[in-house]
Amino acid sequence: MKSKIVLVSGCYDLLHGGHIAFFKTAAEYGNLYVSIGRDENLLLLKGKRPVFSESERLFIVKSIKYVEDAFLASGTGLLDFEPDIKRLKPDIFIVNHDGHTPEKERLCRTLGVEYIVLERVPEPGLPDRSSSATKRDMRFPYRLCLAGGWIDQPWVSEIYPGSVVVAQIVPTMDFNDRSGLATSSRKVGIKIWGDRYPEGDAEENAKLLFGAENPPGKKYVSGSQDHIGLLYPGINRLYYNGDYWPVKIESTTDKDICDWLSGVLHLVPLEPRPEGYDPLKIKHLKKQFIRELGEAGGKCWEAIMGKDIKDLGKALTETLISWKKILPLTVPDWIMTEMETKYFPEYPGAITSGSGGGYVIVVSEKEVDGAVKIRIRF
Repeated sequence: MKSKIVLVSGCYDLLHGGHIAFFKTAAEYGNLYVSIGRDENLLLLKGKRPVFSESERLFIVKSIKYVEDAFLASGTGLLDFEPDIKRLKPDIFIVNHDGHTPEKERLCRTLGVEYIVLERVPEPGLPDRSSSATKRDMRFPYRLCLAGGWIDQPWVSEIYPGSVVVAQIVPTMDFNDRSGLATSSRKVGIKIWGDRYPEGDAEENAKLLFGAENPPGKKYVSGSQDHIGLLYPGINRLYYNGDYWPVKIESTTDKDICDWLSGVLHLVPLEPRPEGYDPLKIKHLKKQFIRELGEAGGKCWEAIMGKDIKDLGKALTETLISWKKILPLTVPDWIMTEMETKYFPEYPGAITSGSGGGYVIVVSEKEVDGAVKIRIRF
């Protein structure tokens, strides 16, 4: 009996196990042919070229044992495979669930081609992957400061040393500018490396980024916790003692700890701080206040290591209160009122991500209205 002809189409950039599992399942229906989107069409549809060129993607797909043959699509637009399905006259056209569209189904029905939608099922023991998620994970990350912020400035830690706790987070969305997620430092990093997480030694990369953002003569020196948080994976405790660079860095990329922390942090958007806003206009650099700030960073780290949500919330709240004492304009009165009425009574703790705006970082094991979730990169 003659085998049926099966056709699938797609970009197939950054080929991963999910693609191979899809080809394997599709090939069970007959001889598998693959239509691959051309570079120019992908640029038209997505506004950017694929990571791998069409010739490289074609070579890779042709080399897969489940594939009878592969070719570059002849058409354009979302149905770029339309001329090819008419030429090949397959018995079956197969898509993944997330690749299904009414237009594809309608075209197949018109041509008398059986249309099958598969669920995305990875091979046993392998993670469920998609190209979009893989590309997102490769992008330049953001930094979340959880406790002890501002003690990375020498004019603070020279009065009393202490800790800052930062986490590197996956760019699951484009976070607001001027919102305390190291977006300015991130833009400098993208100028250096492109929108890709750089390879190489994390400390060397962080020092390179610190130097690039703080050339000689710059009036305000951006704190190194931004650059370390962007380029050190996982969660990091930075201990400062009167210098721009920490004297000690402790890190964890433990999956259980990173997943736990990702699960209990929620970001509620606030208005970004106004352009030109100066959070340093008023300073009360008292030793006791700064000691409380640095100790809050240490408490935060211990709470994370012990997955203690109560102490974690307390450390974040104590940091915010310390900011209000030391640098009052970093926590405007309207924000403090909202924290005291809306968040402190309801949740284990909360802090703002930025000076005068940004996001409220809420610690909670339950959902928080209006919040977005983050994922720590480890």
